[in-house]
Amino acid sequence: MSTVATTEAPPMRYPRLAQPWIALFLAILAELGIALFVLSVVSVPLIAVWVGIPLLLVVVPAARWFANCHRTMLAGFLGERIPRPYKKPPMPGMLMRLRTILTDPQTWRDIVWLLVNAVIGFTLCLLSAVLFLAGLFYLVYPLLVGVTPEGVFTEPFGGLFTVNFWTSFLVMPVALIAFLIWQAAGERLLKANAFVARSLLGPTESAKLAMRVRELAESRAETVDTQAAELRRIERDLHDGAQARLAALSMNLGMAEEMVARDPAQAAALLTEARESASTALSELRDLVRGIHPPVLADRGLDGAVKALAMSCPFKVDVTYDVPGRPPAPVESAAYFAVAECLANAVKYSAATTAWIQITHEDEKLHMIVGDDGVGGAVIRPGGGLYGIERRLAAFDGTLTVVSPSAGPTTVIMELPCESSSLKTTPSSGTA
Repeated sequence: MSTVATTEAPPMRYPRLAQPWIALFLAILAELGIALFVLSVVSVPLIAVWVGIPLLLVVVPAARWFANCHRTMLAGFLGERIPRPYKKPPMPGMLMRLRTILTDPQTWRDIVWLLVNAVIGFTLCLLSAVLFLAGLFYLVYPLLVGVTPEGVFTEPFGGLFTVNFWTSFLVMPVALIAFLIWQAAGERLLKANAFVARSLLGPTESAKLAMRVRELAESRAETVDTQAAELRRIERDLHDGAQARLAALSMNLGMAEEMVARDPAQAAALLTEARESASTALSELRDLVRGIHPPVLADRGLDGAVKALAMSCPFKVDVTYDVPGRPPAPVESAAYFAVAECLANAVKYSAATTAWIQITHEDEKLHMIVGDDGVGGAVIRPGGGLYGIERRLAAFDGTLTVVSPSAGPTTVIMELPCESSSLKTTPSSGTA
């Protein structure tokens, strides 16, 4: 299927048995972060003697990389990704980059997190790992005693009994207790660390608002560019197609009017040619109008229009439509063209034999799923076949997600905000 810009899929959770080793790794990283914290703090006063400028330009990106690694790893415990709310320099240049770094609140939140992570994060992660490792140690404790030379274990275990191969089995309940505590609290400790990290590494409310404003500004600019390109396409199609044919039609009618008296046969031939030109121009105008807003969409609504799309495909397409009413015209049009583009790409690139379309309305959103059993392998490529659809949905604050493994199948998941109050309950005109 065609490539498409996608939103990130939710992170996969870590297997339970992998968590102790990840916790141990995070505990080691927490102490390594102390070096970045010290360098970050020391480099700020050194700006006065210019030594701090290159130091900051090296240390801060390293600290951000360190924080981004933790954002990625901790997302597996949270079940959601931690955004990276860093400001971008408005202009190139070392001084502008330094100014952006120093005025970015997230820079200082990262530095605070380095210290918090070295204390709280280290403690929580190490405790989670130690609980598992303690259970594992006491589980194999009799084996260790059995392979250890006699006389090594001379101290009584807890002051209760002398350790030998047979008495070492008495500590097996300790392993069970450690495993039970780890089973109950091990993952919770790691989640607590992830929540602490998210509180400092994630965006603040003001940062979320700034990110949202930036996204809306970018979406508006892209929407304006898309509409301008669409208007240029319509103008070009009219100029090169229908307008040229209508001009030729006018010339043929003028010539036929002059020749009707002296050469009726030639005039009849010109009239025939004019009729054919008029028919072709009318067909081109219909195609152009259909590309702007398909009549079937206006007459039969999204349900009927999508079913008409499915019937025009060369392979079987199953359609499931469950929307209580009719969406507003702009939402309906965006949804229709999104589904149409997905089907067109499935026909062109996927080598599919069947496809399916599911459109529902839940949680004040219009959910659209278009899938096929083709070869899959869709990747992110801005400007690709479905990139315009992703931008069209973004203009409505919608999202587009593509799940397409290399062996298939491909599933395109789209969402458009559509409140229940905006759904029209009056039946659409035309037949369903």
